Amino acid sequence: MGFESSLSERENSILRYVVQQFILTANPVGSRFISKHFDLNLSPASIRNVLADLEYMGYIDHPHTSAGRIPTDKGYRFYVDAIEKYDKLPGTVEEEISKNLENITTLTDDLLRESSKILGAISKEIAIISLPKISKGVFKKLDLIEISSSRIMVIISLISGLVKTIVLEVDCELSTDKMNLISHILNERLQGLTLKEIRDSFIDRFRDVSNDKSGLIRIFVNSLDQLFDDFPSKSKIHLGGTQGIFNQPEFSDAESMKSIIEVIENEDIIVHVIQDRENVSDDLVITIGEEHKNEKLHDYSVITAKYNVGDVSGIVGIMGPKRMDYSKLVSMVNYFSKNISNLLELKK
Repeated sequence: MGFESSLSERENSILRYVVQQFILTANPVGSRFISKHFDLNLSPASIRNVLADLEYMGYIDHPHTSAGRIPTDKGYRFYVDAIEKYDKLPGTVEEEISKNLENITTLTDDLLRESSKILGAISKEIAIISLPKISKGVFKKLDLIEISSSRIMVIISLISGLVKTIVLEVDCELSTDKMNLISHILNERLQGLTLKEIRDSFIDRFRDVSNDKSGLIRIFVNSLDQLFDDFPSKSKIHLGGTQGIFNQPEFSDAESMKSIIEVIENEDIIVHVIQDRENVSDDLVITIGEEHKNEKLHDYSVITAKYNVGDVSGIVGIMGPKRMDYSKLVSMVNYFSKNISNLLELKK
């Protein structure tokens, strides 16, 4: 993406070097290092002056124990927005990702769970993959299967090829003929509607079905959210790579380790981050530090992209320290999202 900078060329270059070097080493970056390793034709004293200006403008800061500088959230944001072209993943990494994903032959939920493990292992960050937001999906058909005298399984298929299954308790025994009749009525009246439209209008659409002695329509009315809403929040995301994250220098002390464990164990925090992204038009979203609403995420960055299967979509993402290799990880997230989209399409 292009970026119109308010900084001078000199300030732009030095800020970029500070961010890049800090991402690589996790060590504060000083003027002598920049003078020695980057061809700027500037003395350490001149570089110090530029660093002081960048610090005054809020792009960098310096730890009290070091003369070197580290990027602030504003500095990271400047760096990310100035990236014009993301790194292409090495062919070996693309091959590893594709091979691992193609080996997954199970259902959608299992594919996404395994994908999160693969992305976490390869990225060495926390991988986040959400289940598709199926409430926007278009209804294709519904099947009823008797499990026992008091339980039936409802199988809802979407045009996208995704399937949702729910087990409902019934208070009377249902014959196959009754279930077939109700299935026929439901399928006839719900064709072409999204699950959200069905949930919102179901009662009006079936007010006239007064001869349903089975009580099944009433059971459907009482279970609308369970049947026609998105997957329950507790199973909405899969996390992978939660062990590898602890090898990062940011988590070398007990307090930082406790902080990330808190975030991992409280999935609601991450679910809310994902929900904020589900309704935005941009496929790629990067949030850094204090850009997150939740204070517990102020030490982290989150990169997400949408994957699509037919008329529904989900989120693939990475969460880790703000000191992450944004260019490489954006490419990785994008590559995963495309591969997951393709695999889900093939399973339709």
